[in-house]
Amino acid sequence: MSTGVPGIVISPYDPRWPEEFEAVRQRIVGALGELAVRVEHIGSTSVPGLAAKDVIDIQVSVADLDDARIPDAFARLGATPTSIVADHVPPGDTHGNEGWRKLYFRPPTSWRPTHLHVRAVGSPNERYALLFRDYLRAAPAAAAAYAQVKTALARLHPDDAEAYYDVKDPVCDLIMEAAERWAADRHHRPGSR
Repeated sequence: MSTGVPGIVISPYDPRWPEEFEAVRQRIVGALGELAVRVEHIGSTSVPGLAAKDVIDIQVSVADLDDARIPDAFARLGATPTSIVADHVPPGDTHGNEGWRKLYFRPPTSWRPTHLHVRAVGSPNERYALLFRDYLRAAPAAAAAYAQVKTALARLHPDDAEAYYDVKDPVCDLIMEAAERWAADRHHRPGSR
C-alpha cells in the first residue's frame, strides 16, 4: 500500500527494482561507452527492503562533467538535460559548490520513472550517494528509520517537494555522519563490493 497522494508517494520495496535498474544501466552503457566510468544504482530503490518513491536513481560517474560528448550521448538515449546543476551541500562541507555540481537528465517518457544523475568521479557528491547507499544496505535499523521519515514527510507534504526535501536532506546528512563512522571503522570505500 502506498502512502501519500499523487505527488510524493512512498511505496513498499519492490524486488523488481534491481532488474529495472539493470535494464536502464545497459542502455546507458551502450550509449555512453567509455564516457561512463561507472553506472550505479543509488537512492532508496537500491537498498533491499527500503520503502521508496517508485523512481530508479542512477548515478553515472564521468571523468569530466564538461565533456561536450555527454549531452550528445544522453540525447541518443532520448534523455533531455534539465536546469538542475548541483546537489544539496551538507552543512560544514569544505569543497564549495563545485564539489556538488552535477548534470541531470530526464529520461524519455517511454522509460520507467528514472532519475539520471551525472557526477564527476571522485567528487564529494559521487561519494555521498555511494556511501549513503552502502551504509543503508548494511544498517537495517537506520534504513527503517529513514523509511519512517520519508513516509511521514510524504503524508505531511504530498504535493510540496520543497518542504519534503527541506526536511529529508538534513536527515540524510545526519545519516551520513553515522555512515562516515561506519566506513572508517571498516575501512570501507564507497561503491566497493
